[in-house]
Amino acid sequence: MTNPTFGETIVKTAAAWGAVASMALCVAVLIASEFMPVSLLTPIARDLGMSEGEAGQAISISGLFAVLTSLFIAGFTRKIDRKFVLSSFSLMLIASGLVVSFAPNYTALMVGRALLGVAIGGFWSMSTAVVMRLLPESAVPEGLALLNAGNAIAATISAPLGSFLGDYIGWRGAFFFVVPLALIALIGQWTNMPSLPPRNRRATGNVFRLLARRQVALGMTAILLLFMGQFALFTYLRPFLESAAGFSVSGLSLVLLLMGLAGVAGTWCISRLLVTRLYSIVIAIPLVMAAIALTLMAVGSKLPVAALLIAWGFFGTAAPVGWGTWLSRVLHDDAEAGGGLQVAVIQFAIAIGAAAGGLLFDWAGWWSSFAFAAALLLGSSVAAWAASFEWEHSKSNGDPPRSRRGSRSAAPSPGPYCRAWYGLKRRLT
Repeated sequence: MTNPTFGETIVKTAAAWGAVASMALCVAVLIASEFMPVSLLTPIARDLGMSEGEAGQAISISGLFAVLTSLFIAGFTRKIDRKFVLSSFSLMLIASGLVVSFAPNYTALMVGRALLGVAIGGFWSMSTAVVMRLLPESAVPEGLALLNAGNAIAATISAPLGSFLGDYIGWRGAFFFVVPLALIALIGQWTNMPSLPPRNRRATGNVFRLLARRQVALGMTAILLLFMGQFALFTYLRPFLESAAGFSVSGLSLVLLLMGLAGVAGTWCISRLLVTRLYSIVIAIPLVMAAIALTLMAVGSKLPVAALLIAWGFFGTAAPVGWGTWLSRVLHDDAEAGGGLQVAVIQFAIAIGAAAGGLLFDWAGWWSSFAFAAALLLGSSVAAWAASFEWEHSKSNGDPPRSRRGSRSAAPSPGPYCRAWYGLKRRLT
């Protein structure tokens, strides 16, 4: 059985989903590798003769290289088959695991982590564009949900898995553990993914040019505020749960695990609504998260706090699927550059949100970080509404839809809401 995809390529359904599944495995290994040092800083520092602060730079350097790669990769690889490009990033992931596992000193450790950052930035930047070429348009949200489910699972288990493996096989063995998984992902991509030759489109490598489009600027603003707000709160959940809510270490671990599982469920459930309710979802999710942040400030008992955080995981983990779907429609003609810009915005937002939340946490306590997060999330919802209004306003002014095959970007399909802008309030019902 064959299906025409977004990229006007005929791909066998089973092979396409096999390729997406292998990409999801690669994403899970990438994210697990990125955050595994969190639980292994002490043995890494002791073994390599450095401070824990220096060992902590193994996380920040991967983020730095992820941002730089995401900004420039579309231009550098514009003439290369996308199957080969993704496979190269998977090989880079394997190389990173090997370099870190056998690192004799601080420099080698940083080189291995820099390779990981390149793999993360490049793979994530191209993931939406590749899924668009593998699956039919109606299945793209589910494909993106599968990738994000791998992300959610890895983010949930990376720290405890690293700690567990470190106790039994050492920190080097923990990092080497990801190598065979990455190899399986690479084999799955190579055997299931069809050739994806580059399209004959002009690419300048300057992703910031996309911000000249009002719809893109509003959407990226919403994404920036969403991730800033999310990580201004999420980064400081542990001290909140221990000091304010009175959770034990085991209780805290259980809550975080349930949040991760709820995130997997959320990506699956919400992905099924994105075909017809895209803007409704990207407007509503930060509103719900802001309400959760404010409610957490008012409750103190364990059960309500746990229930609220599980809801946070359900909606917060699903949010990137919504914005990935938005990207696949608004920037259909330039999804790789758009993906690079989106990854850079997200990485920047995480860093700034966590830093600002930490300053507020130290200055006035956990409640200030939570209030700051709620304000940012409300701003994200407003920006998403403005992006929706921009689309509806262009329709009411009689602007023609942008062709998926032309050089202009494809506008998001509003489904049953293709009406005048005054019908916007129906989105939230």
